[in-house]
Amino acid sequence: MTFNALHADQAGESSLPYIDATTRSIEVGGTAFAFRDLGPRNGVPLILLNHWGAVLDNFDPRIVDGIARKHRVIATDYRGIGASGGTAPVTIDAMARDVIALIHALGLEKVDLLGFSLGGFVAQDVVLKAPDLVRRLILTGTGPAGGTGIEQVSKVSWPLMIKGLLTLRDPKTYLFFTSTANGRLAARAFLQRLKERKSNRDKSPTPSALLRQLKAIKAWGRQAPQALGGIRIPVLIANGDNDIMVPTENSHDMARRMPGSQLVIYKDAGHGGIFQYHGEFVLTALTFLDAQHGSNGTVTPLTTTEAMK
Repeated sequence: MTFNALHADQAGESSLPYIDATTRSIEVGGTAFAFRDLGPRNGVPLILLNHWGAVLDNFDPRIVDGIARKHRVIATDYRGIGASGGTAPVTIDAMARDVIALIHALGLEKVDLLGFSLGGFVAQDVVLKAPDLVRRLILTGTGPAGGTGIEQVSKVSWPLMIKGLLTLRDPKTYLFFTSTANGRLAARAFLQRLKERKSNRDKSPTPSALLRQLKAIKAWGRQAPQALGGIRIPVLIANGDNDIMVPTENSHDMARRMPGSQLVIYKDAGHGGIFQYHGEFVLTALTFLDAQHGSNGTVTPLTTTEAMK
């Protein structure tokens, strides 16, 4: 399918909520990539890049719909994940090159990026590889190459995934949220939102794809630091104050290294802080995406917000 035909097909769906959006596919270098596209057709689209093992149904519908009220939003599956074809890459470099190729295949000349966790690794690499392609960058629950504790993700994750099996709870209960009353309440609400789509759900990731993505994450944690000071576009960084998967100190580190970035830290929240505070996050993201920035493209000055309910 050509991009023009694809664009025309989607025009009538722009007002649909995320749970009803059609899963579409476009061929990129011989591989079919799955995505969902919603929101107004004008303006710079926001590309969503998700976490380890995530498929299209793992994007929080409240966040997608909230942003899609004002911006075109395109949620994607990585190569080898969900309904996308091919084999999952074992490096962030390969994932970033896939995203760049996908953006070009969609006929887009300029995009905004929102990367959560693994998606934040990929988003940083996309900006460094193709700086003219990205207008604004949102990094959530994520960290830089070589960041503190990132190579330990498997040591943190596997015991809590087993705990999820033993307690008959989704492991994201323990991985994304704190063990406080607020955290447990937020976890239940988030997991219920992920079940709202009842038909034409995406395919679950295979064990092989999970392991290959984990290899990419560990390599990112061991990689030499990147020159984040060269990222001169506006950047919004958000996380919970108790992220056990990608330790919160990495968010502070990125904010220090990216000129004029804005940092938001949510109180009593973990890796999934943006899901726990989805309403507040949507407002912050919309303000950031719509803000008038300086002539050099940066946000000035650096601001840090401690967000509370």
